[in-house]
Amino acid sequence: MAVKALIQTAVTFAFGCFFGSLVMLRALWSIVRQPKRAFYVKDRTEPPACLGDSSLGTHGYIHLEASKVRLHYVANGVEGKPLMLFVHGFPEFWYSWRYQLREFAKDYRCVAIDQRGYNDSDKPSGISNYDMSMMVDDLKQLIPALGYKSCVLVGHDWGGAVCWAFASRHQNLVDRLIVMNCPHPGSFFTYVMSHPSQFLKSWYIYFFQLPWLPELAFRLNDYQNIVMAFKGKRMGVQSGIMTKDDVEAYKYAFSRPGAATASINYYRAASRSESPDTRLIEIPTQIIWGCIDAALERGLAEGCREFTNDLSISYIEEASHWVQMDQPDKVNKLMRKFLEEKS
Repeated sequence: MAVKALIQTAVTFAFGCFFGSLVMLRALWSIVRQPKRAFYVKDRTEPPACLGDSSLGTHGYIHLEASKVRLHYVANGVEGKPLMLFVHGFPEFWYSWRYQLREFAKDYRCVAIDQRGYNDSDKPSGISNYDMSMMVDDLKQLIPALGYKSCVLVGHDWGGAVCWAFASRHQNLVDRLIVMNCPHPGSFFTYVMSHPSQFLKSWYIYFFQLPWLPELAFRLNDYQNIVMAFKGKRMGVQSGIMTKDDVEAYKYAFSRPGAATASINYYRAASRSESPDTRLIEIPTQIIWGCIDAALERGLAEGCREFTNDLSISYIEEASHWVQMDQPDKVNKLMRKFLEEKS
């Protein structure tokens, strides 16, 4: 096992160096062409006004005693209603659930968290603090800390991976599971190894294994990669619903001290972790998949059936990876239909 792990680490690092050299060549070209612009970073000391929108809910913090971290969250809806807990992905934060926080507040106590390492939540140092088990344990503590015994659990991207793992290990704490544009961790690398196109789309996972270069790449040109992620032709929101203020909110969150390294550490820790939990999930589960996804192929969704016994999959052809804010009306209708049918 030690030899196998060593080989896997060496191969991962080799791919990381290869993809990293391509990224840095592009970055160097940008620096040579416009050096002042390349290193300019706006001073973001105050949050954008959109993050203070009262219709999205109220801000709060919970200190998790066992984890020794403080999580920031936004809650909407009447206390005592069933809990709907939202878990964001990379490079996001609670704001990605703004459309769902408004939509479901009448029927649920909606809580959207900043995962550890993001925005206003604590950012413990060290890669080991971002092992999947850490985020799973955060949720395990958070649900009773909010005053609940279980929840409807909703995750997207990396948040979806955390939700898959949490539902596998703590099924008694999840009433319904909804995952958006994230495959079950047990099926991802099997799919990658048999689909070269997905391997190429996953290049950034290997690049993120390198020290400090990914953080530098994001910082260049005032976090231009954040703009490309959410507004770019290949990866960005397709519907045009994403505003400049929305993008500025993501730049603000990602530029918080320590946030870039902490969020990228999710990927670094994943490459060093043990095999994912593959216990069968008995909870009614829904996958909502935006098909215009430059990072994840739609075929990944079907592979999740192996790990669930009650799964429905809905595809939104015109939606991007950021499906819940690209086509919020369609996503909300699909969520509501699933929750009513599985009530």
